[in-house]
Amino acid sequence: MLKESAQDSMRYLQILSKQYPTARSAAAEIIRLQAMMNLPKGTEHFMSDLHGEYEAFQHILNNASGVIREKVDLLFSHTLPAAERASLATLIYYTDAKLDEIREEAIDLEEWYRIMLGRLLEVCRLVASKYTRSRVRQALPADFADILDELLHLNYDTRNKENYYDNIIASVIRVDQAEAFITAVCDTIKRLAVDRLHIVGDIFDRGPRPDIILDQLMEHHSVDIQWGNHDVLWMGAAAGSRTCIANVLNNSINYGNLEVIETGYGINLRPLALFANEVYSQVDTTCFKGKTLSTRNTDDLSLIARMHKAIAIILFKLEGQVVKRNPSFQMEGRLLLDKIDYEQKTVTVEGKVYPIRDCDFPTVDPADPYALSPAEARLMEQLRFAFQQSEKLQRHAKFLYSKGGMYLICNQNLLFHGCIPMEEDGSFTSFPFDEGPLSGRAFLDRTEELARQGYYARSGSEERKRGKDFLWYLWCGKNSPLYGRSKMASFERLLIEDSTTWQEKKDPYYRHSLTEASCLAILENFGLSQEHAHIINGHVPVKSKDGESPIRAGGRLIVIDGGFCRAYQSQTGIAGYTLIYSSYGMRITSHEPFSGAEDAIQHNKDILSTTAIFETADARIKVADTDEGLQMQQSIEDLTQLLAAYRDGRLKENHESLPHRIG
Repeated sequence: MLKESAQDSMRYLQILSKQYPTARSAAAEIIRLQAMMNLPKGTEHFMSDLHGEYEAFQHILNNASGVIREKVDLLFSHTLPAAERASLATLIYYTDAKLDEIREEAIDLEEWYRIMLGRLLEVCRLVASKYTRSRVRQALPADFADILDELLHLNYDTRNKENYYDNIIASVIRVDQAEAFITAVCDTIKRLAVDRLHIVGDIFDRGPRPDIILDQLMEHHSVDIQWGNHDVLWMGAAAGSRTCIANVLNNSINYGNLEVIETGYGINLRPLALFANEVYSQVDTTCFKGKTLSTRNTDDLSLIARMHKAIAIILFKLEGQVVKRNPSFQMEGRLLLDKIDYEQKTVTVEGKVYPIRDCDFPTVDPADPYALSPAEARLMEQLRFAFQQSEKLQRHAKFLYSKGGMYLICNQNLLFHGCIPMEEDGSFTSFPFDEGPLSGRAFLDRTEELARQGYYARSGSEERKRGKDFLWYLWCGKNSPLYGRSKMASFERLLIEDSTTWQEKKDPYYRHSLTEASCLAILENFGLSQEHAHIINGHVPVKSKDGESPIRAGGRLIVIDGGFCRAYQSQTGIAGYTLIYSSYGMRITSHEPFSGAEDAIQHNKDILSTTAIFETADARIKVADTDEGLQMQQSIEDLTQLLAAYRDGRLKENHESLPHRIG
């Protein structure tokens, strides 16, 4: 065994020597990594439950949750009035729009360019100060990388040097590149202000354009996503799950948000409209009016109500089919179509009989209530084709799979959207799989495998079918870690007057996670036992106006759903949280409602934010203290072994493979 281990080690060093072919190149890399490990850690931002509110998200992304304005104030609070600082910050946030405005208003445009470039470069130097020069250079736009590198590392020790830099700025203006250069500097500031962005679930639904948010995330330099239940629903729809597609349409129609379907993803809803007009034109649709449709005319409202009823009935049928073919989901209580008494106009829910507000369902066969009619089946095939042929939706789904997962462990923090399912006694809930019951981390690992199978397994295979069903389960299932409630009472809310049937009991996790002991047990289950380890999740809005705090269990749990979505802001009293983890520690920022990008550009209005520092590091946190630092340390150890192998003759140096310097 020792001989085999030595041989394996030597083989690895031989592979490593291809990258570092001499002792000098290995030593240089050790020095570089050691220097990087002593830098302050990069700033991480955590956001959740964006729910399609693209304008507010874009603004907070642009202002780095208020960090950029802090830098502007830090540099210029004694030299510039508040109005000029606000204008400078807005220029960084909305560069193109602000340049259009200034171009029309400025008396001496060249002088304005010169002044603004000087100020922007000062901000850029400040945000770049915690990175190595090589790391900053990687963030620079290619067209201006050399010039920006010079200007960001200027030194005014001599008069000649000062003239040199002034001449660079003058040349940029003279060759009509000032606006392009300003844009490059602003983009660099925004890129360096946030080293890594974590989105802790629920990009989709409620708000108008989640597709725009995903376009913005795809352009971000470093982002990861922990799936929310609304996200996996759309992932299931992209995978071709008819049940997920019906849920997506039911949600979008119910919340008056068809723009994302038709404009965002180019999915034609004409087949659904034609079907609804044909089958439901003479049918009562009072219960299916939707929640936010008041701006539409009467004809639109009538058609949308018919479309809503048509897709809701299809949804109840398809969900029933999924439940019946997956007994392990333990969701038989959701089989309600076969519990309707059409003569008495009642339905039996959990053993109790309730009056039903509407049972005029022309496509439901009481003898086989979960079977789609031929027309419904044709409609769903048309819709499935449309969802699977939407190039933009498929691109976004692949991005969610490549950058996302059920949870993430990063720098002593455990990130997940909903919950770790628990029993009343605080133990982890076990879910029955073919290979045996799984709970805690093992359960989430298996659910992620199944979610990926739902999209990537061979079309028509049993793995693909099971995976698509599981994507729906993650959306709304009992014991789903992304949903975290006993049931989704869509049927009851639509059709039963008695609101006691609407109750969706929260998983015991939400009670137990308020205690530090339970949080420590969860962290330990995921391999985190450090003193400063935290759980970070969203999903359940924090009712700040009622005195609820996002920081719980002695600081071990941080809930960052602060009501980003307008639909929840009346409950929370704010418009979202951003958790910021920098080299100085952790702080959470609460945001006030956003008045819109147009107001921000025209009047230099920022989102008002309030910051609370709740964990300060004893000493400034370095890269060495992060996951990246651990990887660097491992690389240093490997390179040290390579260096030793060169020096004791076990490996030959290869100077010919080094890149040749010219000039």
